[in-house]
Order: sequence, then structure tokens, then C-alpha cells
Amino acid sequence: MEEFNSSYYSNETYCNYADYSIIHGCLNGKIGFIMYVVTWIVLCVGLPLIFMAIVAVYFLVRKGHIAPIYVLNLFISDLIQLSCMIVWVSDNKASMVYDVFDCIYIFGVMVSTGFMVCVSLERYLVIAHPLWYRYRRTVKAPALVCIVVWVLPLVYVLPLYFQVDFHIRETIYAILCLLPLPLFMFFLVGTLRALSSARSVPSDEKRRIVAILVVVLLIYTMLFLPSIIWSLTDGTKANCIFSCGTIILLQLSPLADLTMYVFIRKGVIDNLLSSLCCDRMDSDADTQHE
Repeated sequence: MEEFNSSYYSNETYCNYADYSIIHGCLNGKIGFIMYVVTWIVLCVGLPLIFMAIVAVYFLVRKGHIAPIYVLNLFISDLIQLSCMIVWVSDNKASMVYDVFDCIYIFGVMVSTGFMVCVSLERYLVIAHPLWYRYRRTVKAPALVCIVVWVLPLVYVLPLYFQVDFHIRETIYAILCLLPLPLFMFFLVGTLRALSSARSVPSDEKRRIVAILVVVLLIYTMLFLPSIIWSLTDGTKANCIFSCGTIILLQLSPLADLTMYVFIRKGVIDNLLSSLCCDRMDSDADTQHE
């Protein structure tokens, strides 16, 4: 098993998440096997679902829906991450290949967080500024935003090419990925405050928007925030469980992003959200009567 795991994680794989010597020691034995199995599960489940989601969202965009553009780009960034995982579980032992795809993977992760911000912003504008969103939005604006989101992570990738110090790169990664946190919180709180005044937005649409904002914040805090903490603190780098857990959580992010497609489509989820809201209202009413 040790030979099997070392072939999977040799040549400084996951070099961007841990000190090379520490992470190599952590990934031998059971932990390495667990991560190998998790990677294959994510690939087998995620690849077909991401492909189907990309096709479905693409046809929504073709029909004139501007809103799913950011979700489409989010899924493309997830596909990039999954493609890098294929290299990780392959038998290719060339160090240069691993290094290149490690950089591409980090690029995909940072692009993913960028489009999560775009999704939250777009949903926030629907509630907080419905008239502006309805009459001022154009196709050019989302296209320009998408270009910026794809280009901005190069701030992290270029230092990798020029072999900048590891700790400096991790600080850049942490800062860029930490910036969305106050934005996610602002969009969610602002949306909740503006719900009552957004009379032009249907109730089912309001529920889907709030659900998307909550899901985005949960995905960010549960799957991305641990890697940011890891990058900013030296103590966590020496903790094998935390280091490997951080990698696993990031690998699960493409699967979690698939929930975005569920909430941008009308259907069964509306009935579920409606029943949840009704149950909450009933419980609040019972509390007031008591």
C-alpha cells in the first residue's frame, strides 16, 4: 500500500497546500489511501454531473437567460479542478507534470471563489435593486466580469512560475480567497433586509435567491475557509489531519457547487422551500400564541 500511495502523491503533489516533507509523510499509509479513494469518488460522481450541468446551463443561456452565465463559468472552473485530479491519480510520475497541474488546480479554485461572488452579487441585485437589474443589465457586463474573474487569479499563478517563496504564495492565495467573505455576508444580509420591499419579485423566486446565498456562504465557510486558515497559520501545516482534511474539503467543492443548478431551476425545490417556509411561519405563530 505504501508503494501505491507514494506513486500517487510523489513528486511534490499538493505542493501548494503543505510543506513538502510534512505532507509527504502524512500521505503515506491509511491517510494516503483514504485521499486516493475520495479523489476517485469525486471524479466518478462529479465528472458526469458537471458535464450534464454545463450542458443544461448552456442551453439556459442560449434561451436568453443572463443569470446562469456566472453559474456556467463556475461549473467550467470545477471541471478544470476535476481534470487536475485525474492527473493526481494517474501513474505519471513526471515532477513537471504534477507541478503544472497543481498550479492549474489552484487557479481553478480561485476562479471558483470569484464566480461564487458573482453569483451572490447577481442574486443580491435581483432583490435589492430589481428595477436596475431588470432594465440596465446587458450581456456585455457579465462577459466583462467573467474575463476579470478568469484573469485575476494569475496574480497567484505568475509567482509560481517565477518560483516566488512558498509562504509568500500562500499569503497571496489566502488574501485573494479571504476577500469574498465580507461580500458573501453583505449580500446575504442585504438581501434579507430588502425582501419585504421587493414586491416585484415572486415569492418562490425570493426563496430560491435566499437559498442560493445561504448555500454559497456555507460552501465557502465549510470547504474553502479551512484552506485559507491553513495558509495563514504555521501550526496547522504541521498537523497531518488538518492538512489532509483541507485537501479533501477542497476536492468536494465541485460536488457542492452542483447545488447551484438545483436552485436556479424552477421545480421540486420550490415545493421544498415553500414547505420549509410554511413550517417556519407556523412555528413562529405558535410561539407568539404561547
